[in-house]
Amino acid sequence: MSSSLDRYHRQMLLAGFGEAGQQRLKEATALVLGCGALGSVVTDLLARAGVGHLRIVDRDIVELTNLQRQVLFDERDVAAGLPKAEAARRKLENVNSDIAVTAVVDDINHTNIERLADGADILVDGLDNFETRYLANDFAVKQGLPYVYGAAVATTGMAFTVLPHGDGSLPWEAAEAGNCATPCFRCLFTEPPPAGSSPTCDTVGVLSSAVGAVANVQVAETLKVLTGHYDKVRRTLLTIDVWENEYLELTVDGAYTEGDCVCCKGRQFDYLDGKSGSSAVALCGRDAVQLRGRQDSGPLDFDALAGRFAGSIDVRQNEFMLVAAIRDADKHYELTVFRDGRTIVKGTHEPAVARTLFAKYVGS
Repeated sequence: MSSSLDRYHRQMLLAGFGEAGQQRLKEATALVLGCGALGSVVTDLLARAGVGHLRIVDRDIVELTNLQRQVLFDERDVAAGLPKAEAARRKLENVNSDIAVTAVVDDINHTNIERLADGADILVDGLDNFETRYLANDFAVKQGLPYVYGAAVATTGMAFTVLPHGDGSLPWEAAEAGNCATPCFRCLFTEPPPAGSSPTCDTVGVLSSAVGAVANVQVAETLKVLTGHYDKVRRTLLTIDVWENEYLELTVDGAYTEGDCVCCKGRQFDYLDGKSGSSAVALCGRDAVQLRGRQDSGPLDFDALAGRFAGSIDVRQNEFMLVAAIRDADKHYELTVFRDGRTIVKGTHEPAVARTLFAKYVGS
């Protein structure tokens, strides 16, 4: 046994792993989309399992209310105002120094997902909104990449693994694999729910064990895919309620065979092409709106920008962001501005209000 793999000895004893399986993990790259509740558990376990390169993308910073369920972070990260991706990278360096961890502090959208996924072998869902899930699914189907979906809210969760249908040349479509291709995410959920109709962690709460249950399923699915055990991948949509002790597996193969999916059958990629989606996104019940930065603009000068907030309630900055608490028209808001101009406006769920504040204090 190679000494570099000694730390994985207990894992390599498992059927389906061995040194060959562990070596496949070492050579793999996983793109983790979001590093909140699900993503923090997923990245922690994938790092410990020895996935050779983890690329973590998240747009947000660590807040105190995250610590109840987001296992990679602590109060020091909150005090430092660290972005979640960067805080995760620093923690994981101490978990497993044999792997590479890349932190990307950015919003995932149709303009950058191809760059973010460059060289990735799998996409793992740690997201908090349908729009970006449809985007990830579009990209996965178009590129023939596995996509491991997961979601958790209140005491419930769902998980499903997408092995896209292709032209027959994808490894899970091979005869020896028994053609293990699955329906895609859009086969199962043809359209996103109306805005405000779905419960969020901020409206109904979330139990950390529900998050952990879903994330652990996602990790198991990811390891199956990366070690080439496509026949072991779950072919059902798993739904759980850890409080009510309900565990359901829904047979969904008919969603592809009997459906007419615009994505995987019609090869129509509305979210990836930028035809669907918005540059202003209300964030998961948080009374906040994210505005994307201009793609052609250079990095912001935070020192100069801080001067525009003279007289604000509070202004603070670090190498990643500037945060300004302001009072405007007798209402309180908080603007978190990133180097690329991406801005999160707290205190409103209205894109028009967020854009007005951005134009007033940051500039167009």
